[in-house]
Amino acid sequence: MKHFNELKWNELKYFFAAESEKKPASNVAPVLIGQQRAAEAIEHGLRLKTKGYNIYICGQSGTGRTTFAESFAKKQAESEPVPPDLCYVYNFENPKCPMLLKLPAGGGAALRDRLGETMDQLTGELPRSYSNRDFESKKNDIIKIFQNKRDEIIKVITEEARLQCFGVKNTNHGIYFMPIIDGKMIDEEQFDALPQDQKDSISENSESIQKRAAEVMRDIKDYEKATRKDVEDLEYTIGLMTVGRNMDVLLEYYADQENILSYLMAVKEDILSNLNDFTEDDSDDDDPMQNMLPWYNKKNTDDLFTKYKINLLTDNSELTGAPVVLDYNPSYTNLIGEIEYDNEFGNFSTDFMKIKPGLLHKANGGYLILYAQDLLSNLHAWDTLRKTLLTGAIVTEPMREYNTGITVSGIKPEPIDINVKIILIGSGWYYDMLYGYDDHFEKLFRVRADFDYEMKLNEANISELSAFVEFYARKSNLPAFDSDAVGQLIEQAARYAERQDRLTTKFALLTDIMTEAAADAGETITAAQIKKAVARREKRLNMYEEKLSEMIEEDYVLIDTAGGKVGQINGLAVIDTGDYAFAKPSRITATTYMGKAGIINIEKEAEMSGSIHDKGVQVLSGYLGQTYAQDFPLSLSCRICFEQNYHGIDGDSASSTELYAVLSSLAQLPIRQDIAVTGSINQRGEIQPIGGTTFKIEGFFDLCKKRGLTGRQGVVIPKQNVRDLVLKDEVVDAVKEGMFHIYPISHIDDGIEILTGLEAGKPNDKGRYPDESVHGKVMKRLKTLFKKAMKCDE
Repeated sequence: MKHFNELKWNELKYFFAAESEKKPASNVAPVLIGQQRAAEAIEHGLRLKTKGYNIYICGQSGTGRTTFAESFAKKQAESEPVPPDLCYVYNFENPKCPMLLKLPAGGGAALRDRLGETMDQLTGELPRSYSNRDFESKKNDIIKIFQNKRDEIIKVITEEARLQCFGVKNTNHGIYFMPIIDGKMIDEEQFDALPQDQKDSISENSESIQKRAAEVMRDIKDYEKATRKDVEDLEYTIGLMTVGRNMDVLLEYYADQENILSYLMAVKEDILSNLNDFTEDDSDDDDPMQNMLPWYNKKNTDDLFTKYKINLLTDNSELTGAPVVLDYNPSYTNLIGEIEYDNEFGNFSTDFMKIKPGLLHKANGGYLILYAQDLLSNLHAWDTLRKTLLTGAIVTEPMREYNTGITVSGIKPEPIDINVKIILIGSGWYYDMLYGYDDHFEKLFRVRADFDYEMKLNEANISELSAFVEFYARKSNLPAFDSDAVGQLIEQAARYAERQDRLTTKFALLTDIMTEAAADAGETITAAQIKKAVARREKRLNMYEEKLSEMIEEDYVLIDTAGGKVGQINGLAVIDTGDYAFAKPSRITATTYMGKAGIINIEKEAEMSGSIHDKGVQVLSGYLGQTYAQDFPLSLSCRICFEQNYHGIDGDSASSTELYAVLSSLAQLPIRQDIAVTGSINQRGEIQPIGGTTFKIEGFFDLCKKRGLTGRQGVVIPKQNVRDLVLKDEVVDAVKEGMFHIYPISHIDDGIEILTGLEAGKPNDKGRYPDESVHGKVMKRLKTLFKKAMKCDE
């Protein structure tokens, strides 16, 4: 029997050599392993402070995107200044537009506390200033002067009225003149009873006295107004002394900060304009509303003094550099903050103290790290972020999506200038979507950092990965990993990368194994515990695989693994469930007969075939024409089918397998059923690499193992995929013992000879193949079909 090229056991996976390991001596976390391209992009993007140079970190989950984005940002932030505190205060000129104050880090809390202490002092001192004896004495003197003048004026007017037979009646509503008859003042009823001529005489005399009374009342009101102003001036003088004594301390402290000084001056003037708010007022004790509704407060001093408070939006007193904020819920209100409302009898009201900060406020002056998926899944979040970055300002306002008809008293806070670098983390799919559908995305995110899903397997990366294992174990309080356990993890990293010369960068997969291995460990974790953790994980995820295996064992799904069949071959297909991938053999059959339909893909006819698989089938026609139809046209009808396929098929990795079945049917030569085949083909018969080689080999091996290894079973794979083999130890051991075989091939002829046991055949100078070769038999059958077709046409 002809000897075929097959792989040796030591070519089937990466074997870790213990001497390759380099243990780190440092306790510092390892750098970004195997991601030099991404590291350079992130570092470059962080240094660029020009508008629009935000960063989009692109890559698969589990590659350390978030960890290293945060780490790099914090490192850069350490050397940058701490941003100022942001405060909203009452705008005395326009209360509906709260005013923004910026103070050095820690200054916001200091101003809030100082002003709060000052207000506490004023609320205590001002009432006392107006209740002391000196103030009361001066106030009483002013009032007494007014009363004396008033009494003197009334005395004069009383005498003038008496001379004209009128008496004076002084009430709270004014001065009234009553006629005097027989030395006594008469009332209205008595006046009405007088004779008409007497009433006319009294009325005539009263006109002059009423005129005089109007003049007197004007004089009294002028004196009263002057007295009131004297009292107010006295109160203002007392208040000015008290307020000035307390406020001047603040004004002097902030004399060199113009915006703060201007605000404090406005506070002082408003207090002096509303001194009555600070005096004790018990006039509401008998308010009927207070008696009926105990919770009703007509004069709420807390509300009166709210305008003198400081809303400290961001307090950066604890920072030592620029802020770095990582968040997983960037909703509209979480991004730009919100304005809360109070509900009083169905009316909603608010003020500047109810403005709450958002992520952009907290990260202003630094870095904000978000996930693209989180951002796009929150209503209006992306639009809000884009608008903020374009305008350079944070505008906090309610999201008025619906008109509820509720009366709302709103405010419009002063916009805040923004200086923040956004680091957006997501997949390539989200990047392409934003790039394609948002015209501004390209201008806003000019730095793209791609995280690779794999890295080269070399000494440097092995050393870094070993350092990572030790660092993670120490960080997570896991037992130490011995050298064999580290080696097993590195071999597993190569398996996850599905290449012998690569390591995965999905460190989350490795840390999961480390954590699960620690559950059974003592003082140290061994290679056996790593293997057990991997097996446990696979057991949790392989239920679907086991179900399919049971169906094959019970002959519910028909697969032959012994003997030979004409026009029938075992193909291999990978099934990926997301977190677990496996492969199972699939029976492929081909039938050939006379006709002109060519090769018909039954899956395509049933609309169960993908476009790539359709292309692979079309390549078969090209190969058949190139190889056999140089002297006569093909007169062939052929149907290819994936038997018991009910879910569709795609990809071209079975194109060589399908060709073997077609050639077997044409030559009427049986194909070995103990061999499974995978590989793509081009029109020249060259075998091309495919994906999932490791899973495909293991899938057929598992079936053969369950049915009993005979020493003849094996798999034919493309030669280029040898580097992708990271097979399980049981497969490696079976190959080492000669119980299973893996054949790498580069041309369709190599596979023909393995599967049929006959030579494929080489054409002579006239393009003819040996009669007993596979190609010779195929050529002979095609000529026969052509001649029959010609006769039918006649």
